[in-house]
Amino acid sequence: MKTRTRRGPRGASGGNNRLRIIGGRWRGRRVSFPDVEGLRPSPDRVRETLFNWLMPVIEGARCLDLFSGSGAFGLEALSRGAARVVLVDRDGAAIANLREQLGTLQAEGAALHQADALTFLAGTPEPFDVVFLDPPYHKGLLAPCLARLGEGWLAPGARVYIEAEAEMTELPMPEGWVLLRSKQAGQVGYHLALAP
Repeated sequence: MKTRTRRGPRGASGGNNRLRIIGGRWRGRRVSFPDVEGLRPSPDRVRETLFNWLMPVIEGARCLDLFSGSGAFGLEALSRGAARVVLVDRDGAAIANLREQLGTLQAEGAALHQADALTFLAGTPEPFDVVFLDPPYHKGLLAPCLARLGEGWLAPGARVYIEAEAEMTELPMPEGWVLLRSKQAGQVGYHLALAP
Protein backbone atom coordinates (compact mmCIF):
# COMPACT_ATOMS: atom_id res chain seq x y z
CA MET A 1 0.00 0.00 0.00
CA LYS A 2 1.63 3.22 -1.10
CA THR A 3 1.25 6.37 0.88
CA ARG A 4 0.22 8.62 -2.01
CA THR A 5 -0.13 8.29 -5.75
CA ARG A 6 -0.51 11.90 -6.82
CA ARG A 7 1.42 13.42 -9.64
CA GLY A 8 3.28 16.69 -9.90
CA PRO A 9 4.99 19.00 -7.41
CA ARG A 10 1.90 20.76 -6.05
CA GLY A 11 1.96 19.76 -2.41
CA ALA A 12 5.32 20.85 -1.08
CA SER A 13 6.16 24.42 -0.17
CA GLY A 14 9.68 25.76 -0.17
CA GLY A 15 11.24 23.09 -2.37
CA ASN A 16 11.08 19.38 -2.84
CA ASN A 17 10.42 17.24 0.20
CA ARG A 18 9.34 20.12 2.43
CA LEU A 19 5.92 21.31 3.47
CA ARG A 20 4.67 24.32 5.38
CA ILE A 21 2.43 24.14 8.42
CA ILE A 22 -0.32 26.62 7.60
CA GLY A 23 -1.85 27.63 10.93
CA GLY A 24 -1.70 27.35 14.69
CA ARG A 25 1.29 27.46 17.04
CA TRP A 26 3.73 26.18 14.38
CA ARG A 27 2.35 28.40 11.62
CA GLY A 28 4.91 28.96 8.88
CA ARG A 29 7.25 26.20 10.12
CA ARG A 30 8.62 24.01 7.34
CA VAL A 31 9.06 20.31 7.91
CA SER A 32 10.76 17.78 5.69
CA PHE A 33 9.54 14.42 4.49
CA PRO A 34 11.54 11.53 3.01
CA ASP A 35 11.93 10.36 -0.56
CA VAL A 36 9.38 7.57 -0.48
CA GLU A 37 7.82 6.43 -3.74
CA GLY A 38 4.40 7.99 -4.21
CA LEU A 39 4.53 10.06 -1.02
CA ARG A 40 2.95 13.46 -1.63
CA PRO A 41 1.53 15.88 0.91
CA SER A 42 -1.82 17.38 0.03
CA PRO A 43 -1.53 20.83 -1.57
CA ASP A 44 -1.44 23.86 0.75
CA ARG A 45 -4.75 25.22 -0.53
CA VAL A 46 -6.50 21.88 0.10
CA ARG A 47 -5.16 21.73 3.66
CA GLU A 48 -6.08 25.35 4.31
CA THR A 49 -9.64 24.78 3.12
CA LEU A 50 -9.97 21.58 5.13
CA PHE A 51 -8.82 23.18 8.37
CA ASN A 52 -11.15 26.11 7.79
CA TRP A 53 -13.93 23.53 7.62
CA LEU A 54 -12.66 21.87 10.82
CA MET A 55 -12.08 25.09 12.77
CA PRO A 56 -15.13 24.62 15.04
CA VAL A 57 -14.10 21.10 16.10
CA ILE A 58 -10.30 20.72 15.88
CA GLU A 59 -9.37 22.27 19.26
CA GLY A 60 -9.13 19.44 21.78
CA ALA A 61 -10.08 16.81 19.18
CA ARG A 62 -8.83 13.24 19.04
CA CYS A 63 -7.59 12.70 15.48
CA LEU A 64 -6.62 9.69 13.39
CA ASP A 65 -4.38 10.26 10.35
CA LEU A 66 -4.48 7.10 8.24
CA PHE A 67 -2.01 6.86 5.33
CA SER A 68 -0.20 9.71 7.10
CA GLY A 69 2.86 9.80 4.81
CA SER A 70 4.39 13.26 5.27
CA GLY A 71 2.20 13.88 8.33
CA ALA A 72 0.76 17.04 6.78
CA PHE A 73 -2.71 16.51 8.29
CA GLY A 74 -1.60 15.22 11.68
CA LEU A 75 1.01 17.94 12.22
CA GLU A 76 -1.45 20.63 11.15
CA ALA A 77 -4.05 19.25 13.57
CA LEU A 78 -1.56 19.28 16.47
CA SER A 79 -0.48 22.80 15.55
CA ARG A 80 -4.11 23.91 15.73
CA GLY A 81 -4.78 22.46 19.17
CA ALA A 82 -5.83 18.83 18.67
CA ALA A 83 -5.45 16.96 21.96
CA ARG A 84 -4.31 13.66 20.43
CA VAL A 85 -3.23 12.59 16.96
CA VAL A 86 -2.51 9.00 15.93
CA LEU A 87 -0.49 8.80 12.71
CA VAL A 88 -0.51 5.51 10.79
CA ASP A 89 1.62 4.60 7.78
CA ARG A 90 3.10 1.35 6.58
CA ASP A 91 6.38 2.86 5.38
CA GLY A 92 9.21 2.72 7.92
CA ALA A 93 11.04 5.72 6.47
CA ALA A 94 7.89 7.85 6.69
CA ILE A 95 7.33 6.86 10.32
CA ALA A 96 10.99 7.45 11.24
CA ASN A 97 10.83 10.91 9.68
CA LEU A 98 7.59 11.74 11.52
CA ARG A 99 9.22 10.70 14.80
CA GLU A 100 12.08 13.12 14.04
CA GLN A 101 9.74 15.97 13.05
CA LEU A 102 7.61 15.52 16.17
CA GLY A 103 10.78 15.65 18.27
CA THR A 104 11.98 18.83 16.55
CA LEU A 105 8.60 20.48 17.14
CA GLN A 106 8.53 19.17 20.73
CA ALA A 107 5.02 17.97 19.95
CA GLU A 108 2.94 16.31 22.62
CA GLY A 109 -0.13 14.17 22.13
CA ALA A 110 1.08 12.26 19.08
CA ALA A 111 1.34 8.49 18.64
CA LEU A 112 2.95 6.74 15.66
CA HIS A 113 2.04 3.31 14.26
CA GLN A 114 3.88 1.62 11.42
CA ALA A 115 1.09 -0.49 9.99
CA ASP A 116 -1.09 -1.11 6.98
CA ALA A 117 -4.22 1.01 7.47
CA LEU A 118 -6.68 -1.89 7.16
CA THR A 119 -4.60 -3.99 9.55
CA PHE A 120 -4.59 -1.11 12.04
CA LEU A 121 -8.37 -0.74 11.70
CA ALA A 122 -8.76 -4.48 12.40
CA GLY A 123 -7.32 -3.88 15.87
CA THR A 124 -9.05 -2.75 19.04
CA PRO A 125 -10.94 0.45 18.22
CA GLU A 126 -10.85 3.73 20.08
CA PRO A 127 -13.17 6.61 19.21
CA PHE A 128 -11.84 9.60 17.26
CA ASP A 129 -13.47 12.98 16.65
CA VAL A 130 -11.68 13.64 13.33
CA VAL A 131 -10.28 11.15 10.82
CA PHE A 132 -8.08 12.02 7.85
CA LEU A 133 -8.46 9.40 5.13
CA ASP A 134 -6.30 9.84 2.05
CA PRO A 135 -5.54 6.39 0.58
CA PRO A 136 -3.63 5.76 -2.65
CA TYR A 137 -5.83 6.29 -5.67
CA HIS A 138 -7.28 3.46 -7.77
CA LYS A 139 -6.48 0.79 -5.16
CA GLY A 140 -10.00 0.11 -3.86
CA LEU A 141 -9.06 1.07 -0.29
CA LEU A 142 -11.58 3.81 0.39
CA ALA A 143 -14.69 1.64 0.82
CA PRO A 144 -13.16 -0.93 3.21
CA CYS A 145 -11.51 1.80 5.29
CA LEU A 146 -14.78 3.73 5.59
CA ALA A 147 -16.63 0.55 6.55
CA ARG A 148 -14.10 -0.34 9.25
CA LEU A 149 -14.11 3.16 10.68
CA GLY A 150 -17.79 2.60 11.48
CA GLU A 151 -16.85 -0.33 13.72
CA GLY A 152 -16.06 1.68 16.86
CA TRP A 153 -13.44 4.12 15.56
CA LEU A 154 -15.70 7.17 15.42
CA ALA A 155 -17.03 9.27 18.27
CA PRO A 156 -20.63 10.46 17.85
CA GLY A 157 -20.70 13.27 15.29
CA ALA A 158 -17.16 12.57 14.08
CA ARG A 159 -15.88 14.35 10.98
CA VAL A 160 -14.16 12.23 8.35
CA TYR A 161 -12.01 13.92 5.72
CA ILE A 162 -11.93 11.92 2.48
CA GLU A 163 -9.48 12.62 -0.32
CA ALA A 164 -9.81 10.72 -3.58
CA GLU A 165 -9.23 10.95 -7.30
CA ALA A 166 -11.39 13.72 -8.78
CA GLU A 167 -13.17 11.33 -11.14
CA MET A 168 -14.71 9.47 -8.18
CA THR A 169 -18.10 11.17 -8.27
CA GLU A 170 -19.85 8.90 -5.74
CA LEU A 171 -18.12 8.22 -2.45
CA PRO A 172 -18.70 4.80 -0.86
CA MET A 173 -19.94 6.28 2.42
CA PRO A 174 -21.68 4.04 4.93
CA GLU A 175 -25.40 4.43 5.49
CA GLY A 176 -26.34 7.39 7.67
CA TRP A 177 -23.26 9.46 6.87
CA VAL A 178 -23.80 13.01 5.60
CA LEU A 179 -21.55 14.79 3.13
CA LEU A 180 -20.96 18.26 4.59
CA ARG A 181 -18.50 19.77 2.10
CA SER A 182 -17.03 18.75 -1.23
CA LYS A 183 -14.49 20.47 -3.49
CA GLN A 184 -12.04 19.71 -6.25
CA ALA A 185 -8.50 20.97 -6.90
CA GLY A 186 -7.04 19.66 -10.14
CA GLN A 187 -6.99 15.86 -9.96
CA VAL A 188 -7.90 15.85 -6.27
CA GLY A 189 -11.43 15.55 -4.92
CA TYR A 190 -11.68 16.37 -1.22
CA HIS A 191 -14.68 15.99 1.03
CA LEU A 192 -15.80 16.28 4.63
CA ALA A 193 -18.37 13.83 5.94
CA LEU A 194 -20.28 13.69 9.22
CA ALA A 195 -20.63 10.28 10.80
CA PRO A 196 -23.77 9.52 12.82
